[in-house]
Amino acid sequence: MSETTWPNISYDYSDIEVLVTGGSNGIGAGIAAAYASAGANVTITGTRAFADDYDQDLSAYRYLQLRLTNNQDIRGVADALPHLDILINNAGCNMPDGKSEYDPDVFEEALRINLSSLYRLSAALHPKLAKSKLAGGGSVMGIASMTSFFGNTWVPGYGAAKAGLVQLVKTLSMAWAKDNIRVNTVAAGLIESNMTAAMLTSDELTDPFIQRTPLARVGTPHDIAGAVLFLTSPAASFITGHTLPVDGGYSIA
Repeated sequence: MSETTWPNISYDYSDIEVLVTGGSNGIGAGIAAAYASAGANVTITGTRAFADDYDQDLSAYRYLQLRLTNNQDIRGVADALPHLDILINNAGCNMPDGKSEYDPDVFEEALRINLSSLYRLSAALHPKLAKSKLAGGGSVMGIASMTSFFGNTWVPGYGAAKAGLVQLVKTLSMAWAKDNIRVNTVAAGLIESNMTAAMLTSDELTDPFIQRTPLARVGTPHDIAGAVLFLTSPAASFITGHTLPVDGGYSIA
């Protein structure tokens, strides 16, 4: 089994247009690869100017630069896509440039990166998503977090943004239902990614998460991709405004 497939389960996204922000690595890369494996035409974004600026091979995708604090980049990405069926708002980060989110300016930057930019891009792409012919309608997906539900003293801005995302999904799902656009999010547990790489090298930091998680492991981008592909598929055409924890059971303990 490859990392982009699942036993006895297949998706056909042939000729479907998908945008995955932050698709050059981590969770975004896993999601982009899964859509591409299912036949979709996938565009990804990253902060660097060109796809060749990354060590990994991104030749399977169309690449666009997107810096989430740059409104011109957001507009440019929206304008560059003639059609769109599925928007995956994956890009984001905590503690931008290693700065403390307790600094009010950094707190606001974290909100802009992880919430405001997501809304700007979604709103800019709304007219194109509304024209989608995908069975079940166009889809907007967010990537929420356990900090959407639980306090975390390290990242007050990131946590506030991810909590706000859960509410935004509810609001947009109501407002955009008339346009046949569904809006959902998955709340990721502890997942292997660039953002968690340093944490995962420390048993002291990871053991409390593992001990609380019934499935007793760290998740992978592939775990998130499976939930995302389902929620944007026609099989989920009656699901909108929902936040699905993909956390190995962490949030039920």
